[in-house]
Parts: sequence; C-alpha cells; structure tokens
Amino acid sequence: MYCGKLFSTTTRCERGHYVCDRCHRLGGEDIIELYCIRSTETDPFTMAINLMKNPAVKMHGPEHHFLVPAVLLSAYYNKTGDSGQKEKAIKTARKRAEHIIGGFCGLFGDCGAAVGTGIFVSIITGATPLSQEEWRLSNLMTAKSLNEIALHGGPRCCKRNTFLALQCGVAFLRSEFGVDLPGGENLRCTFSDQNRECLREKCPFYAGNSE
Repeated sequence: MYCGKLFSTTTRCERGHYVCDRCHRLGGEDIIELYCIRSTETDPFTMAINLMKNPAVKMHGPEHHFLVPAVLLSAYYNKTGDSGQKEKAIKTARKRAEHIIGGFCGLFGDCGAAVGTGIFVSIITGATPLSQEEWRLSNLMTAKSLNEIALHGGPRCCKRNTFLALQCGVAFLRSEFGVDLPGGENLRCTFSDQNRECLREKCPFYAGNSE
C-alpha cells in the first residue's frame, strides 16, 4: 500500500491492500515521505486521506506540517511530469517542516498546515530570503491559507486545517501557476469520532452536514 513493493503474503484486507512489516514500523513522517515519493497520484486530497488513515499519523500532531507540502509536491510533480525533482523536493520539505513544533497554531499564532503551503510554494519556485517574486508568492500562499484557517475558528483540528490548507494550495496553484489539481470538492471527513473537540456541524467537512 505505501512502499509499492511486491510481497508474497497470507494477510491482506478485503480490497487487496497490504502493508509490509517495514512500513508497519515506520513513524508518521517516514510513511508520509515514502508514500509521497512513490505515488503517481495527482489528487493531493486522496493522498492526504490515505496517509491520515495510517495509525502512525495521529489525529493531531506535527506530522501534518510535513504532510501538507509533501502531498502538494507529489501531486504537482506528478501532474507536470517533472518527477525527477520530486524526491529531493519532498525530502527538503520534511527538513523545513521539522522546525514547526507541535502546538504552533495556538502558541505562535501560525498554523503549521498553512506554513506547509508556504513551504510548498517556496520549493517549487526556488525562493530564498533574497528572492523577489518567489518570496512574495511563498508568503502570500501562507497568508491565504492562514486566513482561511483562522476564519473557521478554534479549537484546532489538524484534519480540518489540513483540508483547508490543501484547498488554498490547489486554488493558488491554479491561479498563479496555471496548474490544475483536483480541489477537494464535496470532501467529507471520516475522523470526527477521533476528535473530542470536533466542531461537528460548524466544520465544512463534517460528514453529518447536508451540504
């Protein structure tokens, strides 16, 4: 399911999925990196949900700060056909995301999922602190994601904020770069029961919502 390698096994799910022992042992950020490097998917929401279903990716946690740029980078390079840069880009995103500590949203007023979209744009544009247009785009990306996340209010939910950040990232990629990825329309969250602070009907992704 995650590493894409072939195995002979007596254990698999009813749909034919199998997770090898090595992948079972991996931590959340390891499984995100491995999966996104090997994936040929162009839908970042499909990748994000598949990763969120892995027990190594907790309901809440700093692994989401890496998950956001990782799935966007994978989908972007798969879509543009420039997959030769994908592995390096994803590894770079992981190194940068490691600096965003858990609780960043409440303690620093800057959700790590939003920062993740800025990391994504910074990498694909090659932005540095001395860049001009690339610097603008990277910071604008984070600002748009953070604004959307903030408008939905607290308390934090790493799933909700990830989905919102990805929607902003996809929209920004379309408007600024002309690259069209699936936008997560009609997305419904299946993780509500795991979140004691779920906003439920106030969340746009709550599965109980009728719209």
